[in-house]
Amino acid sequence: MNNRTLAILKPDCVRKNLIGDVITKITQAGFKVVAMKMTKLNKDTAGGFYEVHKDRPFFNDLLTFMTSGPCVPIVLEKENAVEDFRKLIGATNPAEADEGTIRKLYADNVEQNIVHGSDSDENAAKEISHFFSRKELLENYGL
Repeated sequence: MNNRTLAILKPDCVRKNLIGDVITKITQAGFKVVAMKMTKLNKDTAGGFYEVHKDRPFFNDLLTFMTSGPCVPIVLEKENAVEDFRKLIGATNPAEADEGTIRKLYADNVEQNIVHGSDSDENAAKEISHFFSRKELLENYGL
């Protein structure tokens, strides 16, 4: 059965003009794009999304980074979407990421690591609803 995950192409990905390259890697790995948009987060929207990290020392730096430019949230669908996407993007620290993963190929460091991926099916559902309404998802268009 197919399930969904949320990817966010972060501001560094957009700034480095890597949107097309990263989406190509994602679709070549068998993911279907169900919804996608470009947006610019503000402190409130970024803070709400990353609320789980609010007590961590890196929280303010994360908000500063995620509000530094546009990002591209994408809903992806595939069997084992969350697990398979986490493998595709690689470790948070690109120096520790496996060869061929998105972060190994494109990320500069732990803080600016190109892409977000949901870490569980439960969080994927919450994260998707943070960026997309039901009417924005492709099943409502017969695709």
